[in-house]
Amino acid sequence: MTRLGICSVTLRRLAPDRVIAAVAGAGLECVEWGGDVHVPPGDEDTARRVRDATVDAGLAVASYGSYYRAGRSDPEEFDAVLRSAVALGAPRIRIWAGATGTEETPPEGRRAVVEDTRRAAALAADAGVELAYEFHRNTLTDGADHTLRLLEEVDRPDVATYWQPPVDMPDAEALKGLDALGGRIAAVHAFSWWPGTTRLPLTARAPLWRSAFERLLTHRAAVSADGSPLDVLLEFVPDDDERLLPREAATLRALAAV
Repeated sequence: MTRLGICSVTLRRLAPDRVIAAVAGAGLECVEWGGDVHVPPGDEDTARRVRDATVDAGLAVASYGSYYRAGRSDPEEFDAVLRSAVALGAPRIRIWAGATGTEETPPEGRRAVVEDTRRAAALAADAGVELAYEFHRNTLTDGADHTLRLLEEVDRPDVATYWQPPVDMPDAEALKGLDALGGRIAAVHAFSWWPGTTRLPLTARAPLWRSAFERLLTHRAAVSADGSPLDVLLEFVPDDDERLLPREAATLRALAAV
C-alpha cells in the first residue's frame, strides 16, 4: 500500500529528462515535481512535456510540489500553481501553511492561512486536485498537534498533510507524531538527517523508517477504502549526489518491505 518515489528537488541540478532517467533507473515508481526549477508555476507547456515524459518512462506523477504559502503568498499566484498542476496531471498540490511558526503567528495571520487554504482548496477541488501541507518548522504545521489543529480549523476532507521526521526529534517522539496524524497523512518525505540537517544515508535511521512504514501501512489500511497507495518520496540524498540514488532507493525498498 505504498508507492515509492522521489521529490524532483532531490535532483534539482538535473534537467527533467535526466531526473526521469535516474528515477526509472533506480527502480522507483513516481515523482513529485517541484515548482522551483523543473515545473515553474504557470508554464503549462513545460508541465505537459514533463507529464508526457514521466508517463512514457513508466512512472507516475505523484504530486506538484509548490512553494505557495497560504495566507502569505499573493492569492493570484495560486492560479498559476493550479494550472501547472492540472497540466502536469498531478492529483495533489503541496502547499505551505504560512511562513511563521505556530507560537509566532498572530491570530489574524492564522485566520489568513485558514481562509486562504479553504479558498485554494475549493479552486483545486473544481479541477479534481487535492491539497496537502508541507510538514515543516516555521509554519503552522510545526508539529503533529499543531497540524491537527490547523486541519480541524480548515475543515475540508480534501486538505491533508505530509509527514517527515522533524529536525533533531528522537525516533520515539517523531513516531508519536506520525501516529497522531494517522489517516490525515497524504504523503511522506523520506530522508535521514542527524544531528540537525546533517544528511546521512537512509540506513543511518533504519529503525525509525522501518517503524514508520509499519505505522503508515496500518493507518492507510484504516482510511483508504479504495486501496490507493501512500506515496513515500525520497527528498534528500547525502551531498545531493545523484550517483547515490540507486543505493538510497534500494534501502527505501528494503525498509518498505514490512
